[in-house]
Amino acid sequence: MIASPVLILGARSDIGKALARGYAAQGCEVILAARNDIAADATDLALRTGVQARAVLFDVTDGEPDRFFEGLGAIPGTVVMVAGLLGDQAESAAVDAAAQQVMDSNYNGPARYLLAAARRMAGVPGGCIIGISSVAGERGRASNFVYGSAKAGFTAFLSGLRNAHARAGLHVMTVKPGFVRTQMTAGLKLPPAVTAEPGQVADAIIRAHRARRDVIYTLGRWRPIMAIIRAIPESVFKKLSL
Repeated sequence: MIASPVLILGARSDIGKALARGYAAQGCEVILAARNDIAADATDLALRTGVQARAVLFDVTDGEPDRFFEGLGAIPGTVVMVAGLLGDQAESAAVDAAAQQVMDSNYNGPARYLLAAARRMAGVPGGCIIGISSVAGERGRASNFVYGSAKAGFTAFLSGLRNAHARAGLHVMTVKPGFVRTQMTAGLKLPPAVTAEPGQVADAIIRAHRARRDVIYTLGRWRPIMAIIRAIPESVFKKLSL
């Protein structure tokens, strides 16, 4: 069962748009939340699918999650946290403000918004919180350790939130997409065998939501890959160019 309305936090992203289309196709009311006005997207979605859809302004780094939910006008049945920022590792290592933006966008902000959501969703039948984390959070790599460390914190946060609310019936799911072909990764050389399209990610999330899965890799081949990476001894791992 998918509890409606579905609130998508970060709905302007490619994955957010794909999720909006996917949940609307399931007959769910959808609330699109983004930093910029996407009322036209909500209108288009409603016209194409016949479901109720609306847009609200949202910035994951604004620091006022309770005010956001108080102004929402409805308690969501499902909340999906898509917001995030890849950033640039070299800039994050060199400039404190850049590092703070990456950390706030991928851990501090998402965690605080989902805490605020959980406070309101207790007792919602079929209630579900979904957080999109990353395989980058499974082990620190020199090429993206600021982003990866924030996602590692977010993964741990989702695990704790799941444990804290399991007995009350609020389900929490962690999603680790791996490489996804989006605007955020434009310009990066992505290996085709382990790179998903936004629609594939959205389909995997909705299937897992229905099955009430706890943790998913949206492409299953990432599971053995990450098992191997986690098993490499630190003395060897620190010498690798990853």
